[in-house]
Amino acid sequence: MAQAHVPGLALALVRDGQVVYVKGYGERDTGRQLPLQADTVMYAASLTKATFAYGVMMMADEGRIDLDRSIDALLAKPLPEYDKYADLAGDERWRMLTPRILLSHRSGFANFRFWQPGKPYDPDGKLFFYFDPGTRFAYSGEGINLLQFALENGGGIDVGDYLRTHLFERFGMTRTSLTWRKEFEGNVAIGYDEHGRALGHKQRGSVRAAGSMDTTVDDYAHLLAAMVRGDGLRPATHAAWQAPQVRIRSAQQFPTMGVADTDDDDGIALSYALGIARFESPRGPAWFKEGHDDGTNNLALCLARSRDCVLLMSNSSNGESIFPQLIEATLGPVCFPWYWAGYIPFDHPEWKAPGAHPPCRRTGDGPA
Repeated sequence: MAQAHVPGLALALVRDGQVVYVKGYGERDTGRQLPLQADTVMYAASLTKATFAYGVMMMADEGRIDLDRSIDALLAKPLPEYDKYADLAGDERWRMLTPRILLSHRSGFANFRFWQPGKPYDPDGKLFFYFDPGTRFAYSGEGINLLQFALENGGGIDVGDYLRTHLFERFGMTRTSLTWRKEFEGNVAIGYDEHGRALGHKQRGSVRAAGSMDTTVDDYAHLLAAMVRGDGLRPATHAAWQAPQVRIRSAQQFPTMGVADTDDDDGIALSYALGIARFESPRGPAWFKEGHDDGTNNLALCLARSRDCVLLMSNSSNGESIFPQLIEATLGPVCFPWYWAGYIPFDHPEWKAPGAHPPCRRTGDGPA
């Protein structure tokens, strides 16, 4: 942490589906020299997506949603008739969108409409399809938020309430919420950019399935253990949640489009499932979800057969530069696709150049 200029880190380990280690390191607030602890509230960022996806699978088990039915069946009126999605008027491809397509990031949308590929931030950016839904992978928070919109505006499901009752309360996550709670103020992590500049902690006031959750490493570790065990899901549904939906050929996850394809990750069959990425490790199937924002770097990684997991949460934009080493230190050499995730090791900055990183090709006995 010191070498990579990471002020705070929280780490949890799950062994055979049980939380065995939870600890905070460094500081949650460097200005006041306050320690980062297991119950420090941290921004989950896109770990929210995996949480939401698990909840959607519960909805499927309850018969409240059909993963393969068009979102048109959920909505009271055509999608473009809602102001938020008026940009799609005249393009009937929205009817091709299903919960399965949206959860596996095959919507055809940009990550967010205000971040169009190859263009600067545009608060007035328009929403449109870059490719036909279902035909390829391109990470899209826009697609995840659309599924939330369909559930709430047609399915009669309050996503915030559903996740609170079905996940947070069920698994004892007392310091987790999809919106800010005032009681978090006493022990909350301040985010820091790559230069150590304090960014504060955003107090999000509305539920966003793509990334509004605050949590603690202890809370999320218990959810992660429940997820790897399959609690709350039928075995077939749990298997379907982790099943690959689309192979990933992009060299890196971001930018979401316009990146050259590669076969570097073919050896581990890198794919996307439903709200989580997955690959074949030397110890069998593995799945993971990252969370990234300015001043926030998170990773949840689980080995499905042994039900071993590591959870890493940092209040620093530099956090992910030490994640590859921490993965190997906690789970061993599992062939995690760190280059695709953008986790350039702090001590090998030269690996950032395309083609300079050493790919991992799984073998029967371990990584090559």
